[in-house]
Amino acid sequence: MKTILITGGAGFIGSNFVHHWRKHHPEDRIINLDALTYAGNPENLTGIEEGANYRFVHGDICDNELIPKLFEEEKIDTVVHFAAESHVDRSISGPEAFIKTNVHGTFNLLEAARNTWANDSGCRFLHVSTDEVYGSLEADDPAFTETTPFAPNSPYSASKAASDHLVRAYFHTYGLPVLTTNCSNNYGPYQFPEKLIPLVFINALEGKPLPVYGDGKQIRDWLHVADHCRGIDAVLQNSHPGETWNIGGCNEWTNIDIVRLICRHLDELRPADRPREELITHVTDRPGHDRRYAIDAGKIMRELGWKPEYTFETGIQQTLAWYLENQTWWERVRDGEYRKFIRQQYEELAI
Repeated sequence: MKTILITGGAGFIGSNFVHHWRKHHPEDRIINLDALTYAGNPENLTGIEEGANYRFVHGDICDNELIPKLFEEEKIDTVVHFAAESHVDRSISGPEAFIKTNVHGTFNLLEAARNTWANDSGCRFLHVSTDEVYGSLEADDPAFTETTPFAPNSPYSASKAASDHLVRAYFHTYGLPVLTTNCSNNYGPYQFPEKLIPLVFINALEGKPLPVYGDGKQIRDWLHVADHCRGIDAVLQNSHPGETWNIGGCNEWTNIDIVRLICRHLDELRPADRPREELITHVTDRPGHDRRYAIDAGKIMRELGWKPEYTFETGIQQTLAWYLENQTWWERVRDGEYRKFIRQQYEELAI
């Protein structure tokens, strides 16, 4: 049995992973640590009850008194580290929070693990990162592999690259049993409505403008969050310390094509007076906007037997159905901080 610390476990990917781990490893004890900032939502954890095998801790990974205390009192032997500031637009307008959480917070966790675990070979520290650390690709460039040099282009991706380097250094310097995963864009249930897919879906449902940066031809590889959770599970169970794994959905789509796909599906599910594609509104591109990301997930497929179960078409249908069935969830989520951000980011659209 493991005692697993999941950081950021009330956020989008973290909460999906809590549900995944509870379902597939019910014997393990989960310590869920989340600061409950704007993107952390306790409602994401409905059905996960406090008890012998689960504890929720409201706290910050930057708290250098709380973190060592948790490691000691809970005898934590496994860490899955999701907690991060993760939205590129927010990193452009306010980079300091990204440095604090993504760099200093990761350092704080690494130090607690190093000081607690000593030479315990059975422990694992899995750091969840992003494909954005690799920078931007041209249309004909090969996809990112685990050996692609880092070239981050935003404060967000630079802060994640820094944390990746810290994790690597703690393996090579201290022998800490770390693992790193770099994933492509996630989508699925419980995603905060500032992100592309839920933002476009909700606006389209309400007949509001659908903001698309620039020409909308930026390309991303899309990974369903359930497939991501399965990939992390496979790495945690089967990887040797010090290894890095790319987890991708094998689904490259342009942003504009995703927006159009959502419009078509929603037109079928909830017919409107006019095609929702007419709501598409191109807005000024953001500074330093990377043109293309693509993940080569060959290593994890060959060596661990993982592969994505969702195509983008099946995944987007499942995701849109979830948002339709859980309207009260996203209506509450988009109050407060979300609304302030949307007004600031897209004020030209009067959303």
